[in-house]
Amino acid sequence: MRVVSANLDSIKTAAERGFFDWVAGQDIDLLCLQNVQAYEYELDGAEYCPPGYERYFFEAWEPGVGGVAIFSRHQPKAVIRGLGFELADQNGCYIQVDFDKVSIASLLVPGVDDAGNGQNIKYKFLNEYLTYLGKQNRKRREFIICGGWQMAHNKLDIHNWREATEQAGFSAPERAWLDEVLGPMGFVDAYREVDREGDKYSWWATEADREAGAGARMDYQLVTPGMRHTVLSAGIYTGQAFGRHAPVIVDYDWELSI
Repeated sequence: MRVVSANLDSIKTAAERGFFDWVAGQDIDLLCLQNVQAYEYELDGAEYCPPGYERYFFEAWEPGVGGVAIFSRHQPKAVIRGLGFELADQNGCYIQVDFDKVSIASLLVPGVDDAGNGQNIKYKFLNEYLTYLGKQNRKRREFIICGGWQMAHNKLDIHNWREATEQAGFSAPERAWLDEVLGPMGFVDAYREVDREGDKYSWWATEADREAGAGARMDYQLVTPGMRHTVLSAGIYTGQAFGRHAPVIVDYDWELSI
């Protein structure tokens, strides 16, 4: 089973840059998108509808912001939209598709601008989502959470980490939050199961930063412990620039069923 996560910063812009042409050649089972920034009715054109996929969206209340989607080759038995708290749902932050023994989700954590605006909102979201994760983690099923997490976990995941420790995306509270999720809560960073090297990034602030290799790994697929040993391979596609984020590709030894 191949799962791809991509924070698009606008599905329309990504499509113009060849994103769905790339998707067509990747044999993807589930494509989890964040920051779609469009309503489903705007995306009826063939350029947004790769053959063989069912599309599921959860949109922000306001146009042109947030929103998540999952494109699936397999019909799920259920689709869950939203996390049940306003801060998440007004921005279209979460959608989940359920199969027999596994659920796959697309999550968008609120971002912070260059001036630091939005950091308190992000912390509030993370606190509420941590409670949700705790409840989710007690369910008798596996989860793959594909996220535009908007934060890096440790010094291997960010360029010039010493200079970044007080910046949004690598602040002490954000790192501590990920420590909790990847520690006591038991979730696993699927990418790190197969690649423990540094300088492997999925986000760059500018094109110049991308060219200089000055980025951060802010896009993860987090999985429950039972999925840990199913991870076959993982990678970050940087051959084309569809936006500021790069797609994260993980192959799992798992057969979907309903």
